[in-house]
Amino acid sequence: MTPIAWLMIAAIVLPLAYFTWVLVTLDRRGAVAVQTNLGQGFTQSSISAIQRTPTFLGISKRLTPGSYEAKLDRWLALAGRPESMPLEKLIISKPLLALGGAMFGLLLISKSPTPPIFGLALFVTVLFYFVPDLLVYNKGIKRQEAIALELPNTLDQMLISVEAGLGFESAMARAAEYGGGPLAQELMRTLQDIQVGRPRQEAYAALAARSSVPDLRSFVRAVVQADKYGIGIAKVLHTQAKQARVKRRQRAEEKAMKLPVKVLFPLLFFIFPVLFIVLLGPAAINIIEAFS
Repeated sequence: MTPIAWLMIAAIVLPLAYFTWVLVTLDRRGAVAVQTNLGQGFTQSSISAIQRTPTFLGISKRLTPGSYEAKLDRWLALAGRPESMPLEKLIISKPLLALGGAMFGLLLISKSPTPPIFGLALFVTVLFYFVPDLLVYNKGIKRQEAIALELPNTLDQMLISVEAGLGFESAMARAAEYGGGPLAQELMRTLQDIQVGRPRQEAYAALAARSSVPDLRSFVRAVVQADKYGIGIAKVLHTQAKQARVKRRQRAEEKAMKLPVKVLFPLLFFIFPVLFIVLLGPAAINIIEAFS
């Protein structure tokens, strides 16, 4: 076989060999000792719950770099930490999917050991490994877009409540109660943080950290400054709501201006050729018949 084929085989076999080596050389006695020490002082049910923790999670954590795990945790925070995709499940599923992709690639290679098949097998393995990342990242982007769309209306609701005589936290609670989107969930979580004893400024900073929407972060900074310097919250809400409405209108105008450019390429490559065939096709056929 060619050197490229051997290189592709090594790219598939070596990760599998390393994964097997980690599985075999895992210090099970050390893990049991750690679980026993951590279980001292707990009830029997807590100890059994610790002992039921899968050892595969520890293996997956060893295979996942710390910075990459922090990035996954950040993407999960932007996605709202869905119950169906916790961080532990995400870390476990990635090597399992990569292993499944590698097995599928080896099956393809066994049937046709050609360089394109080796490249396809490697691509499938890498793709399967990053499928959870793509799902979480896509969910996070959609959730942040929904927060950006809900923010102006939520600020208007809070402004009306504050001008009606409610406090800022009561206005947040009312907006969270009558809202059904991700922004309402974030406001409710912020109120819960305050109720359990977390300082207000830290709870507001955590709200900004869980989002990537610039308007929401600007709103949080304004609220923190108003709370620190004693500025009227109604004035802050009025200014922030006005800015949010203006920015929402500007984003809508920007999308409307981009629409002709986006439509241009489908128009040139898909609509115009068919239109030319329909209009000029009969004339071309008649010309060919006349000169044949």
